[in-house]
Amino acid sequence: MNMQPIEFGYRAEQEGHQPSVLLGLARLAQQAGFRFMPISDHFHPWFHTGAAGGFAWAWISAAAASVPDLRFGPLDAAPIGRYHPAVIAQSFATMDEMFPGRFFLGLGTGEAMNEVPLGYPWPEFEERLERLKEAVEVIRLLWSKDFVTYKGKYYSLNGANLYTKPRTNIPIYLAANGPRAAALVGQCADGYVTITPTLVRYKKLWSIIERTARENGRDPAKIRKHIELFLAYGKDHDTALAAARKWKSGLIPAVFDSGIYDPRELEARGNKYSDLELGEVWTAITDKEEMIKKAEDAIAHGFDEIEFHCVGSEEEFIALCKKEVLPYLVSEYSGS
Repeated sequence: MNMQPIEFGYRAEQEGHQPSVLLGLARLAQQAGFRFMPISDHFHPWFHTGAAGGFAWAWISAAAASVPDLRFGPLDAAPIGRYHPAVIAQSFATMDEMFPGRFFLGLGTGEAMNEVPLGYPWPEFEERLERLKEAVEVIRLLWSKDFVTYKGKYYSLNGANLYTKPRTNIPIYLAANGPRAAALVGQCADGYVTITPTLVRYKKLWSIIERTARENGRDPAKIRKHIELFLAYGKDHDTALAAARKWKSGLIPAVFDSGIYDPRELEARGNKYSDLELGEVWTAITDKEEMIKKAEDAIAHGFDEIEFHCVGSEEEFIALCKKEVLPYLVSEYSGS
């Protein structure tokens, strides 16, 4: 049973759109009735052909200024090398001071595409997870305390002070696709983020989150549960799935730990996979019933934030959501 109100969001796919185009999609999403809009946060994109690669934080601030009501945030930023957590804390405090209550901060253990091109090493998962834990501690300290001194294994502060602090409590979401990251969610996160393929092991991961939350004196019912649904939309299933082919790089086994950082290599390796294999991850949809079914399946699993990541005919998809999908879902599941 869901303890939180259920909300629906739309993905800002910056790998596939230049920032100005994404602003237009954000306006359409807001008009359609979506409540939040996550954006990926990478230096290099997941594929090469037809790709874009804007800076997520600049886009988030511009979107908050020009699109009313929607909440924005990265899912996920990675405090591994290119981002010191104190810079993350300062950036989001600044945005929240200008547009209070409009942001969430998603953090994860990252991908090599964000670090290696800039000369940083690509650490093993254990180190990345430790860095993530320290980052959450640093960010929360800077948001709530003055002149902070912190000595961690990877990050340090020496009397650091944010002279612009956030005006509201910015929720921190953590991505978790395995048991160790799930335990960290239970220890310190306001929200849990995952993707469609992880549904097969969701119950196991959520049991870890619940247990570690209670062990740390936290109420697991207050942790938001967010899922990104991979949806390919078109006039027929073949056309829809064709639009998702650029995302075949996500099928590479253990891609997060692989150390691959060149989008050309990601694309070449991904293209070895068939459309049949792609269809096991990206759901080809052509009508409202199929969309609603995917959302209701996620709700049945206990998720209270449902994010539609659509490829294909996005403007048509948003229009259909506005006319027929969101009115039904909001009426049935959001209490309005």
